[in-house]
Amino acid sequence: MKVILREGSAAKNYSALAPLIKDYSGQLMFCSDDKHPDDLIKGHINQLVARAVKDGYDVYDVLKIACVNPRKHYHLNSGLLQLNDSADFITVEDLESFNVQNVFVKGKLVAQNGKTDLASRPIDVLNNFHAQPIGADDLKVKALSGTISVIEATDGQLITNALTHPARIVDNLVMADPKHDVLKIAVVNRYTPAKPAIGFVKGFGLKAGAIASCVAHDSHNIIAVGVDDASICTVINKVIGQKGGIAACLHSFVLGLELAVAGIMSHQDGLTVAKQYSLIDLFARTDLKSPLHAPFMTLSFMALPVIPYLKMTDKGLFDGGKFEWCGVFC
Repeated sequence: MKVILREGSAAKNYSALAPLIKDYSGQLMFCSDDKHPDDLIKGHINQLVARAVKDGYDVYDVLKIACVNPRKHYHLNSGLLQLNDSADFITVEDLESFNVQNVFVKGKLVAQNGKTDLASRPIDVLNNFHAQPIGADDLKVKALSGTISVIEATDGQLITNALTHPARIVDNLVMADPKHDVLKIAVVNRYTPAKPAIGFVKGFGLKAGAIASCVAHDSHNIIAVGVDDASICTVINKVIGQKGGIAACLHSFVLGLELAVAGIMSHQDGLTVAKQYSLIDLFARTDLKSPLHAPFMTLSFMALPVIPYLKMTDKGLFDGGKFEWCGVFC
């Protein structure tokens, strides 16, 4: 068994686990899972290596964690440059910054200074997307109680809390309550036409508009958070029109990033996708006022019911602590 030191765009646990490096370097591996494309441009495992060396850990212990342990744990045929290994390796600027200069695969130079020499190939885009556009009326929640269950998202964490909060009721309908950062969250099944499942979430901090994504672990249904039904409807329909990807809106202004392959990946150049993502991420954090470091990555985990505690699925709210379905109203 290995302990993984993970630094993604949203979930980060390097600081909590780094003290293990000194005494347990043989039982650790680095991980950069769930990183957005603009973060990947800056680096991934090499960033963790540089950070650990800067923190004073022995460079050979750090390189063991980055290179040797994964090779042995997964029984790979590359990574140690031993006899009969594939000549897959990188060269770096120095053993402090670990800025990658060259990448070799099977002994062939395939990338230099951040630019690939590998030619792209056209692909047949595969997707399974059958959701139909929704209307704002589909997002209405009739008030059945004065208190609601609320998912609490925390920046940098995958685990959510389960809260209760007084419902903001207008004309017998429960509305989002931006003043108290209680927003509406909706999940729409992307594989078959179905009504949205509706709940409420705290922590996204949006002051206006809405965001939506089809990158929503593990089912990758459409998930959206917003301050009003019209905005939520707009971003959901934007994702449906794109057959996947992410979207954000402020009043009538809508931004979208299409992910044509399975609704969660792009067939475009990585640098192009990174630039497009940076724009929509900045829009969510500045124009919509989300305080989250990575609002779209945080959003993607709000529909993952296997991680406690409260999560939103296309079937409704699920309590991962009790491992049972629960209602919106207390």
